[in-house]
Amino acid sequence: MEEIYRAIEEKIRAAGYPGEVDGFAIYEDICNRIEDKEEGAYVLMSKTGEEIWYEYTLLVMEENFNLSAMTIHTPGQDYNIDFDA
Repeated sequence: MEEIYRAIEEKIRAAGYPGEVDGFAIYEDICNRIEDKEEGAYVLMSKTGEEIWYEYTLLVMEENFNLSAMTIHTPGQDYNIDFDA
């Protein structure tokens, strides 16, 4: 699982996001938000602080999920991360 957390962090940093990144926290946030969701495509929002929020684009499947994209919205800029690239 550590590889997944690191991959999330690396993709976000590669997109130029200068803030703190915690792949484990992002993964857990997604897992908690999709716990009772049916299979399908979703766009989920998650507020991480006063001025920063995440937008996840993902596909929920029977046993897992695929995070295809994420946008980190900050007051000065939005950072778009494509996990399928």
